[in-house]
Amino acid sequence: MNIFLRVFCAALITISFSVSATDLAKEKRWADQVVDAILDGDAVWLNDGNNDFLGIYTEAEEDKGRAVIVMHGTGIHPDWQQVVQPLRVGLTEHNWNTLSIQMPVLANDAEYIDYAPLYDEVAARIDAAIKYLKDNGSKDIVLLGHSQGSAMTAYYLASSKQDVKGFVAIGIAAFAADERMNSIKSLEKITVPVLDLYGNEDLENILATVKARAAAAKKAGNKNYTQIKITGNHFFDGHDDELVETVADWLDKL
Repeated sequence: MNIFLRVFCAALITISFSVSATDLAKEKRWADQVVDAILDGDAVWLNDGNNDFLGIYTEAEEDKGRAVIVMHGTGIHPDWQQVVQPLRVGLTEHNWNTLSIQMPVLANDAEYIDYAPLYDEVAARIDAAIKYLKDNGSKDIVLLGHSQGSAMTAYYLASSKQDVKGFVAIGIAAFAADERMNSIKSLEKITVPVLDLYGNEDLENILATVKARAAAAKKAGNKNYTQIKITGNHFFDGHDDELVETVADWLDKL
């Protein structure tokens, strides 16, 4: 192999390891819209080792050295008005610091299964969020995800040894089209306390896998797995207060 070909191949390898599957242009557009509109909390920029990404840090009314990392669902942003914003703000009233982070996203026309490769980018973002919180004095950290954000978090916990105090999975689906997206398989490996929270009018897949999720947690030997059904659809429209209070009550029992 001549010198030119060796250099060319090395460049291709470098590019293949540095290119992200997430739509960075879309992330920037979201950030441009979100940052100036934040009413509670402060925008912070974290780094996953390749790219900066947006987080919103909101301090608790009384800082008890504990925090929740909030992870949104498919294709949206860390201040989404449904589920995400009510929790990231509401939990501070229960003395939890919150850090809502931008998850990897794709273009609006992407299908759910298209997100599978992005699961491999999640760990670096959660790790960066954990480090930020620890650097700012939070010792007890809980992960909270909604919809695909909860599936991504489940995959992270099933394949990571990070020290977290618990996991709140809100509206967690279990698609088996890709192993990374199969939350049933992930729950079989998660041993930290889990709150599996869903609405009585949630999405079909979520309602259909209630028993399977509980069985997966039992297989993991997770004695601190709790399932709670509350009133609401997948986004708990009109039921924000019940959502926040249910999560806060569970968190206070950790």
